[in-house]
Amino acid sequence: MFNFSLKLSFRASIRTIFINTLILLCLFGPKVFSQKTKTITAIVGAFNAEIQLLEDSLKNKEEHRVKGVCFLTGELSGKSVVIALTGVGKVNAAMTTTLLLMNWQPERLIFTGIAGGIANGIAPGDIVIAKSCVHHDFGRLQNEGITLRPTRNPATLQLNPIYIPSDSILISIAQKIAPKCPYQAVGKNNRMPQILTGIIATGDVFVNSQSKVEELRKNLKADAIEMEGAAVAQVCYQMQLPCLGLRSISDNANGDAHQDMPNFEKIAAYNSASLVLGLLKAL
Repeated sequence: MFNFSLKLSFRASIRTIFINTLILLCLFGPKVFSQKTKTITAIVGAFNAEIQLLEDSLKNKEEHRVKGVCFLTGELSGKSVVIALTGVGKVNAAMTTTLLLMNWQPERLIFTGIAGGIANGIAPGDIVIAKSCVHHDFGRLQNEGITLRPTRNPATLQLNPIYIPSDSILISIAQKIAPKCPYQAVGKNNRMPQILTGIIATGDVFVNSQSKVEELRKNLKADAIEMEGAAVAQVCYQMQLPCLGLRSISDNANGDAHQDMPNFEKIAAYNSASLVLGLLKAL
């Protein structure tokens, strides 16, 4: 009787393990097992120019599709990576980031791309290492303007910080290696980019307004503005994943932004991607 009971218990345990394995495979796919033992760095960008250099440098490239979204895995600077094109805007960025985190479980995430410059003296080609990201369009709108409010974690109902911090270790490494990376010069004078650490503001609008630039500089102390960073940072913060945004300036978000961006976006995207490659080497 004793042996018979042990056999029944053993069979029940095996059946439970088998059922749980099937559930995990259905929810997350086979990658949840095959990728789990690797140290993977996730890299995302909003549109093609921002990740093209990285895709071209990718070794042992493999393409994966999750819910129609393309993810590329391989090696950059000797490190295992997964690269994704998020699409423009906060919703697209958050969706793609979530799919990536659930299927590959990376150790960290880096956002690379271009942005409008807000800080005094900042110019196309310059690079901003994000110490934090902030949603500039999340809050309460009144006649006097918008009052920012913190987002809330839907799982815990806890408030997120208005300024979502980047990972301090990633910031430190990026600051250390940034001056050593190869960049493209800008303009007739071959001006090399300056590098600063600052605040990146995010909203679902392309800012082409000097008055808005002055408002963001005054009220948020922002150094750059774009359309995805805070959404990605929020997802990573809520999932407790180290995250860092790197943005190179393509325009100054003023009345000339719509003309300057097409002229400088390739240089800006290259400079940001070059810093990503340097950061990967240093990890």
